[in-house]
Amino acid sequence: MGRLENKNTRFERVKRGLRKRIQGTTDRPRLVVYRSLKHIYGTIVDDSQGKTLIQLSSNSREIIDQVKSAKGKTNVSKIVGIALARKALEKDIQKVVLDRGGRLYHGRVKAFADGAREGGLKF
Repeated sequence: MGRLENKNTRFERVKRGLRKRIQGTTDRPRLVVYRSLKHIYGTIVDDSQGKTLIQLSSNSREIIDQVKSAKGKTNVSKIVGIALARKALEKDIQKVVLDRGGRLYHGRVKAFADGAREGGLKF
């Protein structure tokens, strides 16, 4: 039946598989979503140049007031997604590729992605 995997090794395997298929270009950079137990982080990366274009998290000074007034981590994720999308549109970035980092597309990751779409990003 195959070897037994624990949760972390499966997560790393899925993450590696995703990174093989997802590449950010200058025309369509990669939107990386990382979530910790308390915060959520969004980064837009151009892999062809190896540069981070935009970074925003739930503990960034720009949106800390909105985050504090939000109830629940899912709502915070949506706020961060909207704010990151607005910041990306200011830098003339409209299309991105979503890199969910091995996480399932539900809960906070989905809320972040929905917020980014609502803010104007296309993926």
